Amino acid sequence: MLPFINLSGYHFLPLKNLPELKENLESLCANHDLKGTILLSLEGINFFVAGGRSATDQLLAELRSIPGCSALEVKESESSTQPFRRMLIKIKKEIISFGVEGIDPASNPAPKLPPKKLKEWLDAKKPVVLLDTRNDYEVRMGTFQGALPAGIQHFRDFPEAVKKFPEVLKEATVVTFCTGGIRCEKAAPLMEREGFKNIFQLDGGILNYFKECGDAHYEGECFVFDKRVCLDPDLQETKSFICFKCQMPLKEEDQAHPHYKVDVSCPYCVGREKKKKAPNTRKTRRLKLLRMSANQKLQE
Repeated sequence: MLPFINLSGYHFLPLKNLPELKENLESLCANHDLKGTILLSLEGINFFVAGGRSATDQLLAELRSIPGCSALEVKESESSTQPFRRMLIKIKKEIISFGVEGIDPASNPAPKLPPKKLKEWLDAKKPVVLLDTRNDYEVRMGTFQGALPAGIQHFRDFPEAVKKFPEVLKEATVVTFCTGGIRCEKAAPLMEREGFKNIFQLDGGILNYFKECGDAHYEGECFVFDKRVCLDPDLQETKSFICFKCQMPLKEEDQAHPHYKVDVSCPYCVGREKKKKAPNTRKTRRLKLLRMSANQKLQE
């Protein structure tokens, strides 16, 4: 068994006493050497954390003890190294940035489609539009066969993208999907509000689909927001890593491209001139960590 357990999950519900909850979680995570991020908001909780089995079990027990969170579902994977460098717990306005008022997944969610039901539909060639609500750079690393990308650089761009979708989609059966499901919790209800009549969201996102159905109807990898960069359909870390210069995720074929030079350029940033900016200490530290992760993968 690999030494680190990676947990991710979210739950939309009205949370109270956020400062007290934050303090309790900070104490627990510090005492058990957990690292990652936990976002708290009046609309719910969103987390991605890694540590030893005993530590993650205690965190999960604590989270499920929160009133209304007893049925909290998580996605779990293993890794040989700690994918996070610190523990960060924040109180935010939203647990996933969207910027649209009136979307309340806790009380008005769109229907969820289990992964095995989606596979059944795809096996039977049921007429369905698979809508990838992730950012373009994530889509490029892998997606469902024939999926329609939202065409966005950031999830906050999704509401404007919806306005440009073909009118015919409003009558189609549309299944939205993302990495772990949280973005679709807001994307799907927004689409319903905009007049789309048959909207579903893939329950648990791509990672849950991998767990239940493997690589059926899916091509490539799934980008994740930690040092592992991407996971394959077996939920194992791939050889992909981040360009040190432009922070674009790179597949193995990208790393073999003539324009790829370690710490210098990749096929997506070569030749692009950027204006000099004042040094960003936080970004510099993050880039150093990404470089260390990339070098480690190159040596494996």
